[in-house]
Amino acid sequence: MTNAVSWFEIPVKDFNRAQQFYSTLYGKDVVEMPMPDGTKYGVLPYDHENGGVGGGIIETKEQIETATNGLTVYLNGGDDLSTPLSKVEAAGGKIVMPKTSIGENGFMALFIDTEGNRLALHSAK
Repeated sequence: MTNAVSWFEIPVKDFNRAQQFYSTLYGKDVVEMPMPDGTKYGVLPYDHENGGVGGGIIETKEQIETATNGLTVYLNGGDDLSTPLSKVEAAGGKIVMPKTSIGENGFMALFIDTEGNRLALHSAK
């Protein structure tokens, strides 16, 4: 096994708003891939060719729960998470923990996206 995580999904209430938020955060398009049943789905940028772990945003017809407590997904902050973190508030999110050293494991920051999900960014520097 190469990675502990193989895929993740972030529940969203408003697909278009979340798609814009994550596209802004990463500076790359979140590619929409609607499901056959009409579920709105978007794939976040990731390196599929080299075994990268990816994920998506999902707006379903069923009631979804966003979460500000509980499980935390750490998104790749690239070489320096300061770059995507600097886009969080301008894109409609909220920073709840600024860039913080976690010693030899690099840096992390926590934010809440436009949909009310608490997530983290991680980078080596």
